[in-house]
Amino acid sequence: MEITTSNQGRRRVLQSIGMAGLSTLTGCSNLVGELDADPVTILTAGSLQYTFEEELAPALSVPLEIEAHGSATVARLVDSGQRDPDIVTVADGSLFEGVLTPPWYVTFTSNAIVLAYNQDTSIGRSLTSVSVDRWYLPLLDGDHSLGRTDPDQDPLGYRTLFALELAARYHEESGLTDRVLKSTRIVPETGLLGQFEIGAIDAAFTYRNMATERGYEFVALPDAIDLSSPPATRKWYSTVSYTLPSGQTIQGSPIGYASTIRRKTSRVRDVFFEQTTGSYLDRSGFVVRDQHPISTGSVPNDISEGL
Repeated sequence: MEITTSNQGRRRVLQSIGMAGLSTLTGCSNLVGELDADPVTILTAGSLQYTFEEELAPALSVPLEIEAHGSATVARLVDSGQRDPDIVTVADGSLFEGVLTPPWYVTFTSNAIVLAYNQDTSIGRSLTSVSVDRWYLPLLDGDHSLGRTDPDQDPLGYRTLFALELAARYHEESGLTDRVLKSTRIVPETGLLGQFEIGAIDAAFTYRNMATERGYEFVALPDAIDLSSPPATRKWYSTVSYTLPSGQTIQGSPIGYASTIRRKTSRVRDVFFEQTTGSYLDRSGFVVRDQHPISTGSVPNDISEGL
């Protein structure tokens, strides 16, 4: 485990706080004729919104319409017929095995749970100076506001609970989960770190990419806790679980972002290939392994050949 400090000068203030994002963007290389074309629509996990807008969209020659929510909400919107996007992307492939059951999907990147913080707060100063094997101690006194997301709405929410349960066992700290949760407030994933800007929270459990993109300091948790490790640790992660309102029980596992196409046109395929294989993922702080992307189900030949 390490405490990572990012240059605050790189921080880019979010344009909207606490709301799901809906935006149409065009890549800097768009041809004039393409500006009038219908955008490719992506319904995506909230933790990918900033990355898609700032990194993916400029790399494309077609316009995108990006709508972001917690991944469990994304799945419910599609399942209920309230949304019909070209591409669906979620932060947990398990949601494609429960609420949604597409014939195929591709797992294209991973991530890690981290503890991001505002260094100008009391808890931020404590987290900066605390010994690396006692990162959780500043969270136990309750004299702070700690953000997390709703486990019923997105994987970050239930993965935060997983991380705390695993931390209690790993550090042999009885009652750690309950004591930490007492000081938390639930914030929508798309506006979680934006709460730092208005002083509403002092720290938050979030994904590594979200802290990296916005230039926030964060504590990198041990592999046994942050859900980033390869399947060798699956037996440890799988000892924790959470049941969604749909009745689906999600077991802990290494983080995996998954995507599928619902409308297979050449323009949609081009966006999908860039989304699942582009170098923007490394730049944004995601975990990309040699085996990515990983195909599940009956992937069409024209898709598998491009991965």
